[in-house]
Amino acid sequence: MIILQANKLTKRFGGEDLFTSVDLQVSENSKIALVGRNGAGKSTLVKMIMGEESIDEGSVSTKKGLTIGYLAQNTGLKSNKTIIEEMESVFEKVIKLEAKIHHYEELMADVNINSNPDKLNEVSKTYDQLQAQFTAMNGFGYQAEIKAVLNGFGFGEDTYDHKISELSGGQQTQLAMAKLLLEKRDLLILDEPTNHIDVKTISWLEDYLKSYHGALLIVSHDRFFMDKIVDEVYDLSQGQMTHYLGNYSEYVEKKRLNYQHQLKEYEKQQKQIKEMQDFVDKNIVRASTTKRAQARRKQLEKMQRINPPSRDDKSARLSFSPERQSGNVVLNVRDAAIGYNQTALSKNINIDVNRNHAVALIGPNGIGKTTLLKTIVKKLPLIKGEINLGTGVQIGYYDQHQNNLHPSKSVLNEIWDDYPTYPEQKIRSILGSFLFSGNDVEKTVGNLSGGEKARLVLTKLSMNHDNFLILDEPTNHLDIDSREVLENALTNFDGTILFVSHDRYFINKLATEIVELSPNGSELYLGNYNYYVEKKDEQQAIAQHKQEQLAESQGTSNSSVTPKSDNQKQFIANKEEQKRERKIKREIDSLEKDLENYQTQKQDIENDMVKPENLNDIDKLNDLQNQLDDVEKQINDTEDQWEDAMLKLED
Repeated sequence: MIILQANKLTKRFGGEDLFTSVDLQVSENSKIALVGRNGAGKSTLVKMIMGEESIDEGSVSTKKGLTIGYLAQNTGLKSNKTIIEEMESVFEKVIKLEAKIHHYEELMADVNINSNPDKLNEVSKTYDQLQAQFTAMNGFGYQAEIKAVLNGFGFGEDTYDHKISELSGGQQTQLAMAKLLLEKRDLLILDEPTNHIDVKTISWLEDYLKSYHGALLIVSHDRFFMDKIVDEVYDLSQGQMTHYLGNYSEYVEKKRLNYQHQLKEYEKQQKQIKEMQDFVDKNIVRASTTKRAQARRKQLEKMQRINPPSRDDKSARLSFSPERQSGNVVLNVRDAAIGYNQTALSKNINIDVNRNHAVALIGPNGIGKTTLLKTIVKKLPLIKGEINLGTGVQIGYYDQHQNNLHPSKSVLNEIWDDYPTYPEQKIRSILGSFLFSGNDVEKTVGNLSGGEKARLVLTKLSMNHDNFLILDEPTNHLDIDSREVLENALTNFDGTILFVSHDRYFINKLATEIVELSPNGSELYLGNYNYYVEKKDEQQAIAQHKQEQLAESQGTSNSSVTPKSDNQKQFIANKEEQKRERKIKREIDSLEKDLENYQTQKQDIENDMVKPENLNDIDKLNDLQNQLDDVEKQINDTEDQWEDAMLKLED
């Protein structure tokens, strides 16, 4: 059933079309991603759907009574209530009903009512109705639901009494999303929901949204997130909308194939047009063929021309090239403690970075990832331990807050002032490769968008030719196309990288190792993000399995153990399977040894039976024959057991 439909929507700014005749359809339980470059109009389209932006042409229709929850980019929850008060306000009707039930419980305990059967019956009947209504509204589970959602966003019970107005902007944004999830709207529209959320929280949010009993419309640059959740993609590109079925990766492949098909059809028609035009040119003046040439010319005039397929707007051209190589050892961090004012956010940090490796730092928000990078580049003092750089190391640092830009300078002077000996045309050419062209270079840095500032910082970084890049959230503010350009440039970089990112797709593609930070130290994982997830699941599965075995041995309940993920279940199943396999192999080895012994016994008995001294001794021969029969029976039985074991092993 369709619950929302956008029909032929058009939006103009300053007389220019941002997009035209855009269609979008949302059905019950749809999981949709809306993708497109920065500036394509995704957020504007969402605001038009929500009625927050005017519609120049077209219309939006919805199912009667449709409830929509909308979270705009970086929109925090504004409230003077505590966290728990705000979350409980979602269940106001349930809480009032609960109070009413308690009132009726007091009535039933009242002596006067108890002594009046008719009155007691009436009160009991109402009480039963209220209880049934309370159960239907998940009255017994709403507190656990609040706790689960808040815990997913990193708010423990010790934070419940904190005033929301006193929290950071990022925390307020997370609480706004938490409240939306608890409200269970028919349609959730989330604009960049993974911004400023750590990897652990994003993974929890993915699992929650995958099982959300409603429709989702998500605007996001997080490709990993979209791959996990969505099964439809609407692509807003060059003012037009195209619909694809499948997750993000499937959309990318289908879009590529569509472009190739359109290009092939265009080239095929161009070849046909050329052949027809050549025929016309050669034969129009010849009396014998002029009629055919005129007919071909009419065909050409009537032909419906196929426009050449166009990709999205041009992409930035980015590359990093070190001026010289560093030594093999690039960075050593030993027993480091990092933080502010001698207060450690994390300690016992040990990291080794070697040449041409790409190391990702991950961990929860507030653990000190950015602090560690700033400490390495000596923008913050080290509290304890040692940080040593290798021979010939030149550091290029990308600051996620872009503090190394000068707000009052023009784009051109931001670069030119650092390289005053370069001719202006060369600076303009370099900026052009990063999509700053024409009047763009005269813009004031302070007036640039987040994405434009990010491209400007990357421009400066690429011109330094450093061999050790330290990057703090380099994909923030970049659209998907720009992220892919950056990924390719860093993948081809003949140097070393240490980076912090919440973009798991980016981590997956770039990282050769992952270092996870915690309050009490660091742990190394030799692989990309997928490997890290597998190892974490494996570690948790092993710990949980040991806990279950301990509980079984002690005869205690195991109901408090956290439910296993699919990966954990698979890991445990694999371990059990390997255990059974080893047991069967040991059984086979034992049976084969028994067979060897029985065969030896059989051979010995047969040798005894042909000895001269036994050939004429009937009693001795009978005894040997009985022994032989017993051994042959044991051989047959053992061979049967061996065959059964081999079949089990094959299965």
